[in-house]
Amino acid sequence: MKNEKTLVIGIGNPWRGDDDAGLEVARRLREWQPAHLDIVESDGDLTQLLELWRLYSRVVLVDALHSGAEAGSIVSFQAERTPLPAERWRFSTHGLGLCEAVEMARTLGQLPDRLQVFAIEGKDFSTGARISPEVVQACTSLAERILQECPEAD
Repeated sequence: MKNEKTLVIGIGNPWRGDDDAGLEVARRLREWQPAHLDIVESDGDLTQLLELWRLYSRVVLVDALHSGAEAGSIVSFQAERTPLPAERWRFSTHGLGLCEAVEMARTLGQLPDRLQVFAIEGKDFSTGARISPEVVQACTSLAERILQECPEAD
């Protein structure tokens, strides 16, 4: 039986500037202690992601991306319906990560019933950089949005 809570996975690397975005969203959500969400931080490893979401029907993934859009902009994808646009994650610091995990799960028939992916556009992914102000603001907005959009457990 699958868990009735929504699993939120923040993906990122805290030592690579704006790549910390997904982790920052997870931290903000955890501070608010929403009982209907399970919140996890991940480095984006393919096998870890598959293992984390296998017991959930509803999963929200949050990651940073570097596609050339304005820093702090947020995009959303319903990954259970269609593949993620891998070209938007072309500068990912995760190697084999989010896009590959989603497509492997799709191939294996192991996608959650609902797989919402949010991505925050970053601008600086340098080693040792701090998360940019635009991305920090987007993290707060996205954490609030996730709280509003994720249903309470049945």
